[in-house]
Amino acid sequence: MDQNRLSSIALHFIPGIGSRTLRQLVSYCGSAQDVFRASRLTLLQIPGVGPVTADAIRQGRPWKQAEEELTRARKAGVSLVLYTDPQYPSRLRAIEDAPSLLYLQGNINLEHKKIVAIVGTRRSTEYGKSCLESLLEGLAAHDALVLSGLAYGIDIQAHRLALKHGLPTVGVLGSGIDVIYPAAHRDTAQKMLQYGGLLTENPFGTKPDAHNFPARNRIIAGLCDALVVVEAADKGGALITADLANGYFKDVFAFPGSIRQQYSNGCNQLIKAHKAHLLTSVKDLEYIMNWETPQPVVTPEAAPTYSDYEPEEQMVLRTLWESAAPLMLDALSGRSGLPPGQLASILLTLELKGAVTPMPGSAYRMNLSTHGKTTAVA
Repeated sequence: MDQNRLSSIALHFIPGIGSRTLRQLVSYCGSAQDVFRASRLTLLQIPGVGPVTADAIRQGRPWKQAEEELTRARKAGVSLVLYTDPQYPSRLRAIEDAPSLLYLQGNINLEHKKIVAIVGTRRSTEYGKSCLESLLEGLAAHDALVLSGLAYGIDIQAHRLALKHGLPTVGVLGSGIDVIYPAAHRDTAQKMLQYGGLLTENPFGTKPDAHNFPARNRIIAGLCDALVVVEAADKGGALITADLANGYFKDVFAFPGSIRQQYSNGCNQLIKAHKAHLLTSVKDLEYIMNWETPQPVVTPEAAPTYSDYEPEEQMVLRTLWESAAPLMLDALSGRSGLPPGQLASILLTLELKGAVTPMPGSAYRMNLSTHGKTTAVA
């Protein structure tokens, strides 16, 4: 068994050591093994490490717990992913309070191209359910991964609608990965393992205590590209998650609601305070996130000839067609070899001809439906 890996797991079972302190210890000492080898004096010189923590490291030898955890994970088909592992999700690694250890179960790809987190009240209304249904139907065309917390209300509906529309979905737990909470959602959690899965930072057997859920919310906020609040009251976990996402510089969206409905107050306040983009349909999310609307694409047999265009226009169109995705002005200039000033003039002409479409952020895409045969894809 890899002794350094075992040491890394063992550090998680020493009381008083959180993710930040753990990373600090490993960074100063060089490895998890060296943390246990360090003298008390050395440990006390590390910022954030006081006498209690130093003594706990020196006196604690939780090797047996670490070995049992690894054995249990292997039997349950659970992957233990350390912060230092190459497969640790890059989006989560970017936040300063990222978990130092993740438990993953299922068929999970946390490097999915598009990840949307959905949160909201546990007491969802028919209006909220309708908004959610419309959103998930739109996200299906993008093959987005749907992230939520498996809780009552909006969370579980998001997971179920994702499964309904064939989208991968991941539940982030505030408990051990073997403790499904609430238990009523166990069947849905089991289905999610086939196309998505479950994730937590908590050891096996951890109960869903209240203090675990704010920590769980930071994982949801850290893993997503966009966070959507469907319904929320004045206070609660959904608003905490939205604040965290804003702090991580993620795009936050909220469905507006009636000023007379309690569970629209939180969403309306987020929009009013400019802490969330107004969301009325998936098109708003596509626009803000610069996600192109799914459209027909040209088959190889029907590659456009551009014979009706000037040579420079043909060069721009060919560059966009080969990219198969919107290009920013600078990137388009670099790939086509045309100076930005001349390129801007050509793009305006092509836009007037209906050959290209401008996108948010000074990006452009080719209107494929105007060039030859097409085949519809999601």
